[in-house]
Amino acid sequence: MCDNHGHEITAGAADLGPADATGGRLVDLSRMPRRDVIRGLMAGSLLLAGCETNAVTGRSQFTAFAPGDAQLAAMALDSWNEQKAKTPISRDPTANARLQRVGQRISAVSGLTNVQWEFVVFDKPEKNAFVLPGGKVGFYKGLIDISPKDDHIATVMGHEVGHVQARHSAERYSQQVGASVAMAAAQVGMAGRENSNAWLAALGLGAQVGILLPYSRLQESEADRVGVDNMHKAGYDVREAVNFWEIMAREGGARPPAIISTHPSPEGRMAELRAYINQRGYARV
Repeated sequence: MCDNHGHEITAGAADLGPADATGGRLVDLSRMPRRDVIRGLMAGSLLLAGCETNAVTGRSQFTAFAPGDAQLAAMALDSWNEQKAKTPISRDPTANARLQRVGQRISAVSGLTNVQWEFVVFDKPEKNAFVLPGGKVGFYKGLIDISPKDDHIATVMGHEVGHVQARHSAERYSQQVGASVAMAAAQVGMAGRENSNAWLAALGLGAQVGILLPYSRLQESEADRVGVDNMHKAGYDVREAVNFWEIMAREGGARPPAIISTHPSPEGRMAELRAYINQRGYARV
């Protein structure tokens, strides 16, 4: 894993790669078979060389377990095709024209020239959108229906494109695999101990609430900020990002408690977006 400054957090030493400054051995997990990685981590014998700094966000990310972007895109393509096969696609010409128009403007400023973007309006009332690796962006028509301005659609589109720019899918993949490996190691270590099942259940909840959900909220806030940058570059009014979340606060429906939510609250998003827009000098809100 990486600490907050992007330094490697090590777990023992193994004669499997070049020595680092401490005399241990750094291991590039991308060069090792997955089975050997899991065995080594469970034995506490590997120093992880799997952090990278994302050029868009400036944050160091743990991506040791993730395949390359092209492989992630290929893995996601089946899910995308299944979604299109099972979910009605909107025939509303206005909604489709708006999404294509905004999607093309936002993706054009993303700097991602090797992504095959696709923008689809799904004919469902949900007020939601999503992106899959490889630039597959889905908007539910319910979200477009509550967005009177293209700037509102650009708020969400900028956010979804921001997830791709920030390589959040690769990071989440590594986090999930890492959590699974840690749980497997704990299961081996606690085998035969009294109340081991209760401890393992607690560890699982701790990983979800203490690691995975906060990281998801971090990624959502990060995508919000990158999304505002994308809006500004594409010529949209960034002040409408705050107005959009005011609409969502009214229209979005019930939400889970913050501690178990993967997304910041609309109120929190508005506050963070106001601060970021003002700090960047894009506008005064």
